[in-house]
This record gives sequence, structure tokens and C-alpha cells, in this order.
Amino acid sequence: MNDVSSFKQGEKLLLKWKGENVAVLEASSIYKPNKVVEAKKVYGTSSLEHPTVFSLIQETGAYYVGGNLHGIKSVTFPYPVQTPAEVRALLPEGKPVVAFQNRNPIHSAHFELLVCAQRDVKDSTLLVHPTCGPTQPGDIDGVVRISTYEALKEETKQEFPMFRWAYLPYSMKMAGPREAIQHMIIRKNFGATHFIIGRDMAGT
Repeated sequence: MNDVSSFKQGEKLLLKWKGENVAVLEASSIYKPNKVVEAKKVYGTSSLEHPTVFSLIQETGAYYVGGNLHGIKSVTFPYPVQTPAEVRALLPEGKPVVAFQNRNPIHSAHFELLVCAQRDVKDSTLLVHPTCGPTQPGDIDGVVRISTYEALKEETKQEFPMFRWAYLPYSMKMAGPREAIQHMIIRKNFGATHFIIGRDMAGT
């Protein structure tokens, strides 16, 4: 936030997304961060050429507000999303699940990687779980990306019935190995037991 003069520590803030009430935040801490230090420690650089560093320094508010968060309702996205529990319900119980994360349309080499990974893990299900939020300049819009995933899902469902598809409303941060680990933790929450690491995972 750029202006914190209208509230103080200990008060509750109503969080909105596109006019909808989505959560209440208990403002237990209010502080002004050193964004250059934050960028260097999180992303390994403070250069504004890095898309997320640019967003952090140029677009994010001057003050941070932290505290307990109480959800009211899920944000409405322009594409279908599922909770971890809903995705886990789609997966065979007691069997390994190989998760694949990407931020672009799946090309032929990607798909061959999926097929090989699923075969390498005996009796496994392959969870295709792309991120569909904003990424970086030049990337294809999330809604367009999903249309390509849905087309591929329809084309391959007979030959690859062990594939499952779900979409993650997450914005890639291009934070390298640290973000790759975060992706693994997220997919573990969604039921994955194995995770595919690409050649340039999260901009490494």
C-alpha cells in the first residue's frame, strides 16, 4: 500500500478483488520494506530488467501490511480453477502422481517429456498443472493458454487416460531454484508425489 494513514496496527482490512469482497486481513504489522534488499535476496538481482523486480519496485506499494487472513470467498477467475482438495479428488488413491508445471502452451517436446515421465514412474497419473496468471512481457495470455490446454486435453484423452488437467491461478515470479522448490510444495498440496523439473525452471 502507498498510504497507511487511514488505519493502524491491530485494525482489520477488507480485501477486494474486482469489486468483490474476498478476505479480511488483521493488520498485525505495518512496515516499509527495503525493496532493493528484498529483490536481491529473493530474485538474486535488483535489476529492473527482471520483470518481477520491476513490478516489486515500480508497482508494489511502499508499505507492507501483514497478519492473519480470513477468507470470505474465492476470487472469480476467467478460467476454471480448483482447490487442492478438489484436484486430489480427481486422482487415483494410493498411486503416484507426477506433476508438470509450465507457463506456456505445451509443444511437442513438452508432451514427449510428459509421456516419458509418466512411463518412468510405474502405475502413475500425470497431473498437468500449468500456471495461468500474469507472467512476464511477451508471454501468451492465460485465457488463450488454457484454450490450447483444453484442445490438447480433448485430443489426447483416449490415448492417455492417465493424464489429469487442472489450472493454477499463480503468477510466475521467475525466481529460479527457490521458486522451483515453491512449485514442488504447491503441487505436493495438490496431491503430487513426483515433480518434473524443466531445463530452465522458473527462469533459472
